[in-house]
Amino acid sequence: MEKRWSIKPKADDKITERLAEELGIDKVLANLLVQREVKTFDEAKKFFRPSLDDLHDPFLMKDMDKAIVRIETAIKNKEKILVYGDYDVDGTTAVALVYSFFKKHHPNKEDENSSFIDFYIPDRYAEGYGISFTGIDFAKENNFTLIIALDCGIKAIDKIAYANERNIDFIICDHHRPGDELPEAVAVLDPKRSDCTYPFDELCGCGVGFKLIQAFSQKNNIPFEELYEYLDLTAISIASDLVPAVDENRTLSYFGLKQINEKPRKGIKAIFELANVKREITVNELVFIVGPRINAAGRIKTGRDAVDLLISDCVDSAKTSGQNINITNAERRALDVDITAHALSMIEEDAEMGSRKSTVLYHPDWHKGVVGIVASRMIEKHYRPTIILTESNGKATGSARSVKDFDVYNAIEACADLLEQFGGHKYAAGLTLKLENVEAFQQRFEEVVSATIEEYMLVPEIEIDAELELKNITPKFFRVLKQFAPFGPGNMSPLFITKNIIDKGYVRIVGANHLKMDLQPAQNARASFPAIAFGQANHFDDVLRRKIFTAVYAIEENEYNGTTSLQLNIKDMKLE
Repeated sequence: MEKRWSIKPKADDKITERLAEELGIDKVLANLLVQREVKTFDEAKKFFRPSLDDLHDPFLMKDMDKAIVRIETAIKNKEKILVYGDYDVDGTTAVALVYSFFKKHHPNKEDENSSFIDFYIPDRYAEGYGISFTGIDFAKENNFTLIIALDCGIKAIDKIAYANERNIDFIICDHHRPGDELPEAVAVLDPKRSDCTYPFDELCGCGVGFKLIQAFSQKNNIPFEELYEYLDLTAISIASDLVPAVDENRTLSYFGLKQINEKPRKGIKAIFELANVKREITVNELVFIVGPRINAAGRIKTGRDAVDLLISDCVDSAKTSGQNINITNAERRALDVDITAHALSMIEEDAEMGSRKSTVLYHPDWHKGVVGIVASRMIEKHYRPTIILTESNGKATGSARSVKDFDVYNAIEACADLLEQFGGHKYAAGLTLKLENVEAFQQRFEEVVSATIEEYMLVPEIEIDAELELKNITPKFFRVLKQFAPFGPGNMSPLFITKNIIDKGYVRIVGANHLKMDLQPAQNARASFPAIAFGQANHFDDVLRRKIFTAVYAIEENEYNGTTSLQLNIKDMKLE
């Protein structure tokens, strides 16, 4: 697929030069910092050395005081508390965090009745996303009088009213965009509330859960050090939920990764051992190894399996849970491949669909648990705002994914009269509608997208941070570059562009269709850099003929036979 290259504007030379001199680093690196709004020595120190002291006061969040008072009252009166969360990574990590914290710090934990606190994950197929009537009925039947809902609930107006009628109180901890009306809960913690002045509104659901236990600890004189063991869960959620890696998220992710590498909980350690990962854990490992496995539990079986893994205190049970989740993840991958192939064939067989500016596909037999993944896969092949729908409980339900800069949530909201329910973010959303409305929705959504999307959004973009010469890639340069991590939206791993380069003469195809090269300047070549270009074997003949080209790449470490070296990961290349 042809891609457009976009080079970020170069930062102010005077600021860049001053910062480079003060920090003793390359001007290219200083330019990267200024692009990230890091312009002074003190700001750079804060960027490279995050501190937990930089976390915001949790009581700045609207309703936090009410939430803590209600939890304290429940504890004092020995009420039963149910921790309720969604079945994805964000929801299950949030449940594991809040449940295990209160299980540990609840003063009634030594009572004979050890069921003072429990957790609940809705069944993806029987109950659907978010708070369910079934979950509330479970709480009532088992004498729970307080439910702490995580990563869901901000639009559950009718569900909370139903709970109130049954004398069950709710504390909602969500991060999704609220509707015009808030549910009548005891406390609604959501930094995206229009009346919430919390300094950072891009927390994930698990992040809001962390602020809840931080506030409880602050109020009840529990040392902050007691919260370190929960930072790993927050880091996993931040990475997997693709929230911006800035401000509090960057700090929480930084220390969460530190916890994972130095003192991983048994369930996370089991995942990495089963995946045979022995290297330092970064955001990449969380996104591509941990996240999919935790998600697979809720997609294919039950999210309770993921929570059980994350809260496990026993090495053997953690290993067993990890093995079971690995099997589930393999099932998920097979479904993903089959359904993506089917969906692509539907587009290929329908000329009109292929010319649309949106993709909305429905098939009653597709597995509900993987429609979000399939939507993402479709965008990789057919770059359009995409919605994949299947049938569940007599209705069409599915997931939406978007392309860069296009707000798919707003587009779905414009079709609200055709929907039963919907929710989500700018780039990802979920929705449910009547089967008879599917065709009308396909048409309306296409009309909305066509009227609002700009042409440039329909071509995938590679955003380039800076131009770089190969000779400037030194061990010192990379040591500083590594400290830009943890990466994520808002602080992506930098991409560089280098012009006038050729292969040294050893290009070869490896794997299915990957290029392995040794790159050097076309003129004045002194040294070469090993490079890998995944999925780009179509360039083999041109590279073999030593044609001059321009490459966009990330710099990474490659470990082979116990030796670590720098390697260029080529994202795209064009002949000059």
